[in-house]
Amino acid sequence: MNNLLFHSCADVIALIPAAGIGSRMSSDCPKQYLSIVGKTVIEHTLAALLDHPRIQRVVVVLNPVDTQFQFLEVASDPRITTVTGGEQRADSVLAGLNYLAHLAEHNHYWVLVHDAARPCLHRDDLERLLQLTESGEQGNMTCGGILASPVRDTMKRSRTGQEIIDHTVERQDLWHALTPQLFPLMLLRDCLSKALSQHVNITDEASALEYCGYQPILVNGRSDNIKVTLPEDLALAEFYLSRKK
Repeated sequence: MNNLLFHSCADVIALIPAAGIGSRMSSDCPKQYLSIVGKTVIEHTLAALLDHPRIQRVVVVLNPVDTQFQFLEVASDPRITTVTGGEQRADSVLAGLNYLAHLAEHNHYWVLVHDAARPCLHRDDLERLLQLTESGEQGNMTCGGILASPVRDTMKRSRTGQEIIDHTVERQDLWHALTPQLFPLMLLRDCLSKALSQHVNITDEASALEYCGYQPILVNGRSDNIKVTLPEDLALAEFYLSRKK
């Protein structure tokens, strides 16, 4: 299965799962609607994607009870479509993929999945990841890949269910998985559907492909491409965005 060749395509569709409620943020609103540097987190995220000429369409997957996105200025951008998400992130991503799969003209496109709460994506990282779509023209074979950064800290594994060290994990060849993650639309849809139907724990899109026997490429990305998850992440994201060029 790993030797399947996917041809490049002129445009890439971005898919933003934004149906989460941000329970770890201890905030009155979902983390994607918190404000940093004069805009909401999701507005910064969308701006980083829409600024790239290869991305002509963005699908934002919203919580069924979301009442905030429609009031953002970016919501009126004709390149953006919204769909309703599911209970878990993987369910929301699949909802977006199913929507796109029913549009026949998009069946051979690549889809770029990016966290709504990763507002610090740099253009150079995005550019390197998008180069994977050119592999078909170069005669190489790829099922897609993800942005990731090598682990630099000493890693410890705790004893099951306890906050004590069981052993040190060798950090060589360990990577922090980031987003965006880029895959052929129909391949990602098929792999994610299969994994979810078999009750596999899917923590990111790459894990669905791994379950189906594929080996996505790791594209070295910047470690400041952080996900806003905890309250202290807001200040760090604000610092990075204020220095972003």
